[in-house]
Amino acid sequence: MPLAEPTQTAPAPRPRPTKKFGSRATRAAIPAENGALYAARRKIQPQAVRGTFRRIKWVLLAVTLCVYYAVPFLRWDRGPGEPSQAVLLDLDRGRFYAFSIELWPQDVTYVMGLLILAALILFLMNAVAGRVWCGYLCPQTVWTDLFLAVERLIEGDRRERLKLDAAPWSMEKIALRTMKHAVWLLIAWWTGGAWVLYFADAPTLVGQLATFQAPAQAYIAILTLTATTYGLAGHMREQVCTYMCPWPRIQASLTDEHAYNILYRDARGEPRVSAKQATALRAAGKPAGDCVDCFACVTACPAGIDIRDGLQMDCIQCGLCVDACDTVMGKLGRPTGLIGYDTEANRRSRAAGGGPVSRIVRPRTILYAVLVAGIGSFMLYHLATRSFTGLSVLHDRNPLFVTLSDGSVRNGYTVRLSNKRPGERHYALAVEGLAGARVEVVGGVPGDLPVPSDATQEFRVLVFAPAGARPDPSVPLTFHLTDVSTGETARAHDTFKAPSP
Repeated sequence: MPLAEPTQTAPAPRPRPTKKFGSRATRAAIPAENGALYAARRKIQPQAVRGTFRRIKWVLLAVTLCVYYAVPFLRWDRGPGEPSQAVLLDLDRGRFYAFSIELWPQDVTYVMGLLILAALILFLMNAVAGRVWCGYLCPQTVWTDLFLAVERLIEGDRRERLKLDAAPWSMEKIALRTMKHAVWLLIAWWTGGAWVLYFADAPTLVGQLATFQAPAQAYIAILTLTATTYGLAGHMREQVCTYMCPWPRIQASLTDEHAYNILYRDARGEPRVSAKQATALRAAGKPAGDCVDCFACVTACPAGIDIRDGLQMDCIQCGLCVDACDTVMGKLGRPTGLIGYDTEANRRSRAAGGGPVSRIVRPRTILYAVLVAGIGSFMLYHLATRSFTGLSVLHDRNPLFVTLSDGSVRNGYTVRLSNKRPGERHYALAVEGLAGARVEVVGGVPGDLPVPSDATQEFRVLVFAPAGARPDPSVPLTFHLTDVSTGETARAHDTFKAPSP
């Protein structure tokens, strides 16, 4: 059931001016009286359109949905004992696999870098073409388009759906609504089901889900995502973009007059008159705009706004109003482009009789592009050169040192070795920074420390300073780890504690 929209609260129960929200064609004008917090709202039923932007949206919808639903089933050979799913977030083992990339919890900096990179790319997209992300690639937009396509297929286009809404309940109406909501729930269920497949081996989990042997957490996650997908894409739709999503408000503070947005070229479209009146006015030498006030742009808008009223927070820049208007202009034999992607600077220049103004390359786009390229290159370099051997050292807290009967001093450490490659590896451990130091490994040999495949291993390590060495109370110590097969190395720093001289 669509949510109502908030209005301003009247300070006293007296007649107030009529408030209008959104376009006059799709929203009811309701007085905000008697302290009412909400105004009634009509359900938005977008009209199907054809054109360039609609085709782009269909292609992106198909690509993004195929990627989302198919990726869990892609296979990737990582060797024996390793998961064969190409993209997998293995919570039990604390690993994230993406084809040949394997990230450990210690690699959380890459996740932070990706989030920063995503934000900068979003800023760059906004600086170039406004809310192009919202109009074409946002999950809310993609699934809402899919749900609308199902609705049109079952109930018909806008006119048929409006008639069905106004018609009394009958067997036909019950059958159509039941079929529509059943398909919506099926899509929502599969959306939730596909999401949990990213956290376990997909074919195995599908079999467990089908035989009701999957973990309870999987069923809870699927039910939760089914409910949210069904509610957000099927019922709330444009209200998610207007009220729940923070990006429209952030975007408004980031845009400028040189960013491309969907704009109505009012200098060409005004004054609005019908096609017949325009012909008569032009024959009489009077001005007449190309806009025939047909409301095709409004009925095509999934947010139900009138783009002719100017750029609005509700607009997701999807371009469907452009296709609708171009179709009408084509039928009337007039030039297309009355509504289209344009900049505010361009609009002002045309109104003043000047030429086109286009400044895609400007300080803010250069800054965003440089930051994206710099951070992306930095992350790629570190990802390509990162070590697959980990070494961490923890000094004993109590006692810090032990003086032995022969005068030597002993320090104890807990050394953790990480093997981030498939297959068991053997390491050699040595220390640097303390002359004459001797290393012992409890239950092992310093020159041959085995670590299983894709695992960590702790060792108890003792470092001895020889008698008569008289080290300082705190000596910097470097632990040096070497893979005996490949020569790959890792270092860790700590201190060697000794009694004061």
